Amino acid sequence: MKLGVIGCGKMGTALVQGAIRAGVVKSGEVIGTDLLAAAAQNFSATTGARTTADIGEVLRESDVILLCTKPQDIHAALVDFKPDDSSGKLLISIAAGVRLVDIENKAPESVRVIRTMPNTPALVGKGAAAYCLGSRCRDGDEAVVVSLLDAVGMAVLVPEKLMDAVTGLSGSGPAYVYLMIEALADGGVMAGLSRADAVRLAAQTVSGAAEMVLRTGDHPAKLKDMVTSPGGTTIAGLSVLEGRNIRSALIDAVMAATARSAELGRS
Repeated sequence: MKLGVIGCGKMGTALVQGAIRAGVVKSGEVIGTDLLAAAAQNFSATTGARTTADIGEVLRESDVILLCTKPQDIHAALVDFKPDDSSGKLLISIAAGVRLVDIENKAPESVRVIRTMPNTPALVGKGAAAYCLGSRCRDGDEAVVVSLLDAVGMAVLVPEKLMDAVTGLSGSGPAYVYLMIEALADGGVMAGLSRADAVRLAAQTVSGAAEMVLRTGDHPAKLKDMVTSPGGTTIAGLSVLEGRNIRSALIDAVMAATARSAELGRS
């Protein structure tokens, strides 16, 4: 597979780094481009891939193209997609809010399109991503995008109408969790722990709890009850959280981010 990358920022670099590490592609089979020279230099230094200032060169030399630009820059990047260079190309977009039909209408008819929504933990190989397939996709295209996303975490197939929900949950979700970790650590500091120890304990607790959900497949409520003994410390803490409506706050956060994603997509 010849892999091209348009937009060599953190996410583009993480996806390529993961793909190389997993053996999906070799560094010599990757070419990237970015308007910022510093981003291109970091991409090359991190992945070992070649870079160029010519988007057309990336499009010509690649079978699969990762479109990792900002949403507002995506149409400018597609201008360089010439019909002669586009036959048999698979374009994978990570641009938030940009619909499949909008990309397909701008790209030549022979280009197949897949839309994805990865999240920032992909930078450490723990990403949670979703993807949806365009109308022109053929056998084998889904396997390509899954191999790239699985190399930096996990991926699920969803209908495009649910991509805003994915943005509100897993796309924005890391920020909610960071806020929780910060607050848990603050509680630890208030109880007497050092800041460094409190942050490490809070982060590992969140990581371990999440891993329990993924590995066991048990409902979170079941795992919660395993920690909660009658009249114990955990139920005392849970009572406070329930009284402060933490469930409603998190649900509302996901719904607000989902609505904002849909609004940005319309604009």
